[in-house]
Amino acid sequence: MRSVGTVLALVVLGTVVATFARRWRIPAPSLLVVAGLAVALLPGAPHVQISPDVIGLVVLPPLLYASAEDVSLRELRLVWQPVAVLAVGLVLASAAAVGAVASLLTPLSWQMALVLGAILASTDPVAVTALGRRLALPPRVKALVQAESLFNDATSLVLFRVAVSVAVAAGATHWQSVGGEFALLAGGGTLVGLVLGGVVTLIRRRTEDPVLETVIALVTPYAAYVLAEAAGTSGVTSVVVAGVLLGGRGDKLTNARIRLQLHAVYGTVVFLLESVVFSLIGLALPDQVRTLSDGDRAWPLYACVVAGTLIAVRLLWLAPLSAVVQRKGGMGRVGWRVPVVMTWAGTRGVVPLAAALSLPATAAGGGALTERPLVLVLTTSVVVLTLVVQGFTLAPVVNRSGIALEPDHTEREEAGARYRLAGAGMRRLEELSGLEAVPEVVLDRLRRSLSARLDSSRERLADSGDDDTVPESAEGTYRQLRRHLITVEAQELQRLYDEHRISDTTRRKLQRSLDLEEARLADI
Repeated sequence: MRSVGTVLALVVLGTVVATFARRWRIPAPSLLVVAGLAVALLPGAPHVQISPDVIGLVVLPPLLYASAEDVSLRELRLVWQPVAVLAVGLVLASAAAVGAVASLLTPLSWQMALVLGAILASTDPVAVTALGRRLALPPRVKALVQAESLFNDATSLVLFRVAVSVAVAAGATHWQSVGGEFALLAGGGTLVGLVLGGVVTLIRRRTEDPVLETVIALVTPYAAYVLAEAAGTSGVTSVVVAGVLLGGRGDKLTNARIRLQLHAVYGTVVFLLESVVFSLIGLALPDQVRTLSDGDRAWPLYACVVAGTLIAVRLLWLAPLSAVVQRKGGMGRVGWRVPVVMTWAGTRGVVPLAAALSLPATAAGGGALTERPLVLVLTTSVVVLTLVVQGFTLAPVVNRSGIALEPDHTEREEAGARYRLAGAGMRRLEELSGLEAVPEVVLDRLRRSLSARLDSSRERLADSGDDDTVPESAEGTYRQLRRHLITVEAQELQRLYDEHRISDTTRRKLQRSLDLEEARLADI
C-alpha cells in the first residue's frame, strides 16, 4: 500500500510541476527531476527502490511507442543514412570513451567501466521527445535527433550484454558472435515490430468501436515488447518499429472521433508515466548514494567528467557528419549550429536507467558485485545532469543558434495550408452546386463558411508578408455535405504533405482541426 501511495503522490507532484513548467515555459522532465530530488532530501522522505521490471516492462513500452509515433516517416526516409551512422558509430565511440575515462578516473575495473560506457552510450528517446516538444526545430533536424535516439538502442544493448558477460560472468567474449547478436536483436526486433504493426493495421481497419480501438492502442506497445523479448530479440526495437509504422498510418486507420479519443487517452497515459518516472529518477538518487562505500565519495566529480566526455565525443562525431550532409545539400548551410544543437539535445533518461537497474547484484561465483552501486549512482547522476543542465538550457541554445523556425514561418505555413484546404473545398462545392438534390440554402451556408475561412487565411498571409499564395431540412444535408468536403480537404492536406509543401507538425495540427470539426458535426 505504501508503494501505491508513493505512486499517487508522484502523480500529484507531476501535475503540480507540469502546471508550473507550462507557466514558466520550461521542460517538465527537467523540473520533475529537480522536484523529485528536492522531495528525497526532505526529512522523512520515503526510501525508494526502483524495480527494473517496473521500468523496463510497465513504463518503457508506452513511452517509446508514443515517441516513435511522433516521428515523421517522410523525414525519416530522408535522414536514415546519418541516423545509421550515429546509431552504430557514435554509440561505439561513446561507450569506448566513457569506458576509458571511467577506468582511469574512477575505482571501477575496466570491465565495469565498459559496462558503464555501454549503459550511457545511447541517447534516450523518451527524454529527447519530452524535451523537444516545445522546440520549433526544422523538420529534418527534429527527425534526425528523434530517430537517432530511437534506433541506437540495439547497438547499446548488444554492447551492454557483451560487457556484462565479461564483468559478471567473467566469460570470454567471442567477437565473431557479436555481429550475429546485433543482427538478431536489431533485425529480429524490426521483424517482430513490422509483423505486429501489420496485424494491428488489419484489425484497426475493421474496427469502429472506440473502446476496442483504445484498448488495442494501449496494448500494442506491450505486445510488441513482450513478443520480441520472448523471441530473444530487442523489445525496444520492436516497439519503436511498430510505433513508427502505425504512427504514419494513424489518419488512415480510424475515423475522426476515435482519433480524438486516442489522442486524449494516450496523452493522459504518457503524462502520468512521465510524471512518475522522471520524479523517480530524482527521488532515487539520494538512496543510491547512501549505498556507496567510503572510497566512492568522489562520485559527483566522476559523474561530471563522464557527462562531459559524452558531450565532447558527441560533438566530435556530429561536426564532421554535419559537414558531409551540408555538402550533399541535405540541410542547407548552417555551419556549426546543427551539430551544437544536436549535441546539446542528446540527453540520457529512462532507457539507461532501466539498463543499469537490470545489472545483476551477484557475480558468476556467487559473490556480491561490489561495483554495482557506483555504476548505478553514476548512471542516475549523469541522467539527472543531462536532464537538468541540458534540459533547462536547450531552448536558449536552439534560439541562440538561429536554426529555430520563427513563429511567422510556422504561422505562414499553416495559413497557406488552410487557404489551400478551403480552396479545395470550395472547388468541390462548385462541382456539386449543379446537382438538384442539394438545396440552395445549404450551398449558400457552405459557401459563406468556406469564404470566411479563405478570407481569414488570406488576411493572415497578407499580414505575414507572403505573396506566394495560390489564388483560389437542410441541416442534415448540410452536415452530410460538410463531412464530404472535410474528406476533400483531408485529401488536399495529404497531397500538400506528400509534395513537401508543409511540415509534419502542420499536417498533424490541421488534421486535428478537421477531426474536431467532423466530430462536432456528428454530435449535432
